[in-house]
This record gives sequence, structure tokens and C-alpha cells, in this order.
Amino acid sequence: MRADPATVAADIFEANRARGAVHFDVRLQDGVTRRHHLYESGSLRVRFPSPEDDGLSAMFVNTAGGVAGGDRFAIEVAAGEGSRVTLSSAAAEKVYRASGKPAELAISLKAAANAHISWLPQETILFDRARIHRRIDIDLADTASLLLCEIVVFGRTAMGERMREGEFVDRWRLRRGGKLVFAETVRLDGNIGEKLAQPAIAKGAAAIGTALIVPGDAALVERIRESLPAFRGEAGLSAWNGFAMARFCAQDAASLRADMMAVLGCASTGPLPRLWLN
Repeated sequence: MRADPATVAADIFEANRARGAVHFDVRLQDGVTRRHHLYESGSLRVRFPSPEDDGLSAMFVNTAGGVAGGDRFAIEVAAGEGSRVTLSSAAAEKVYRASGKPAELAISLKAAANAHISWLPQETILFDRARIHRRIDIDLADTASLLLCEIVVFGRTAMGERMREGEFVDRWRLRRGGKLVFAETVRLDGNIGEKLAQPAIAKGAAAIGTALIVPGDAALVERIRESLPAFRGEAGLSAWNGFAMARFCAQDAASLRADMMAVLGCASTGPLPRLWLN
């Protein structure tokens, strides 16, 4: 019996989707953070360049060259007691047009007592009609700390591109001491370009960003506010539940990146990854 053409096409599409996973943990040994267990699969890899400070640096590389509909990637990182790890990416991640299933990205970060994780990837660029679902789960011990930033760009404005339609679902959950202290889900779908143009959403901005700082308080927010007059885009700051957050909107990725670096400079106890300075 001849197979259904639609079923055959779906099977071929599924077989050609990229899959990738990186799981690793770090531990403090003789006062130095060192890699312990490491697992890699598919098109996702991690490399460990020379650290900028006394912690360990890790850089993710997607050898698939981007993210397409139906691709699935997973990252899990655990920082042991007293360790420090800075996580970044080799380049901006590009999410291409999807005609079927959305791409899926799952990120899990865990930090034990007195450990620190800096999650500082370069920006995610969404092309027109891109579809992606991302989930970020963070589990911190009471005395652990976190510096996390994410930048999303809706089309490369320098190339005259705009994201008009697509789907972007971003789910964040932060637990501290086993308690859920922050939960948020952002969903943009359908005519994203039209929605971003609305004053109450992004006022025509093509790039948005979030920085999450733990621990964070009103004093930290006030220090960051001193830099606001020099910002190239718009930013909002707040602190509650023992952490601080900065939100960004800008007309292009370069402007938002500059504003994000100013905030990270105030919040970070160490240097930014070298790739951020290029």
C-alpha cells in the first residue's frame, strides 16, 4: 500500500530537524571553579575559553548555524557550592522562518549555596515568520547569586528587515530556596510587527531585553538609575522579592546592547565576556 504523501513529507521534515543538548556541572576545587561532568549531543556544543576572572567561562556553539522550525535544544548547567560560572554564546542566535512546528529551547540553571551563575548570551534574532518557544527555569539556593540577561531582536533593522508575523513564547520561572519568587510568560504571535508598534507594548521598538539580578534591592536600582539619562532606548527598573529587574526597549539591537552593558556593568562583580566587547 502506498504511503500517504503528507505523512511521508512530515516524517522527512521531522528527521531533518536539528537536535542538540549540553548538560554540565562545575565545582569549586582548591579555590578554583572547575568543570566536572559534561554531556553534549547533536549540534549543540560548549567550549571553555580562558576565564576573565577567578571563575569558569563557558561558550555555547550551535553548529547547525541557526534555529529553524521543529528544532529542539536543551541546556542544563549546575553550579556547585561556592563555584562561579559565566555562560555566553559564540554569536547571536538566528531563528529562521518556520512553516510547521515551532522551535523549542529549554534552559535550566541551578546554583548551590554561595555559587554564582552569569547567563549572558548574545542576542536572539527572530526573522519574519519565525516561531520559537523558550523556557528558562532557574533554581537558586538562598545564598546563591545570579546575573541573567536576554535580548530579543525582531528583525535586523540594519539590513532593512522587520519581523511582521510569527510566534514568540518565552516562559521564565525563578525559584529561590525552593520557593517560586518570579514567574512570567511572554507571548507574541500573529501580526507581531503591528503589536510591537502599539505604544503600550513596544512603541515601535525592534529590540527588547531583560536583566535579572539576584540578589537585588532598591539601592542597586538607584545606582543603575543614575545611568538612565545616557541610555539610547527606554528602560524600566524595579526590585522586589530580593531581586532586581531591568527591562529594555530600543529601535535597534546596537542601542539596546549598549544600554544592557551599562546595567550589567553596575550589577556585575566581574568583567563581561570578551565577545560582548567586540
